[in-house]
Amino acid sequence: MTLTLPGIESLSLTVNEVIRVRAPLDATFQALLEQLGPRSEMTDGTPMPMKLEPWPGGRWFRDLGEGNGHFWGVVQAIKKPTLLEIAGPLFMSYPVSNNVQYRLTEEKGVTLIQFRHSGFGLITDEHRAGVVKGWAYIHENVRKRVEAGRSKSASIQ
Repeated sequence: MTLTLPGIESLSLTVNEVIRVRAPLDATFQALLEQLGPRSEMTDGTPMPMKLEPWPGGRWFRDLGEGNGHFWGVVQAIKKPTLLEIAGPLFMSYPVSNNVQYRLTEEKGVTLIQFRHSGFGLITDEHRAGVVKGWAYIHENVRKRVEAGRSKSASIQ
């Protein structure tokens, strides 16, 4: 029997994105929480019932009702309105560990979101290929939501 171990490159995943939002910091952070939580949807627009408990140790999960669902992660760190960090398996139902980090700063009415998703484990090719598209879709929805004034905190402007 021969055992072949995968190289570190095939076990890791890194996604970085910078999102510029023409809205105040507080409103952008609120829109982010909404988009990751109750306003979450799949890339085809189908609603996805997500819950995000925005406090240290809070859960991020897909709520299918009646005690059913999928655990995505736990809030590792939160400093409203400048940091949200989540650790967990996310949408991956296999041996994997992920860290998702949002760092927000504001300058002259424009909020800059620095996003980083780092993963390590037996990441499937399907997830590796789809993760960039999925995050970009979520982030574009955050930007559109707050710039259109649909966020609960958009009135802060």
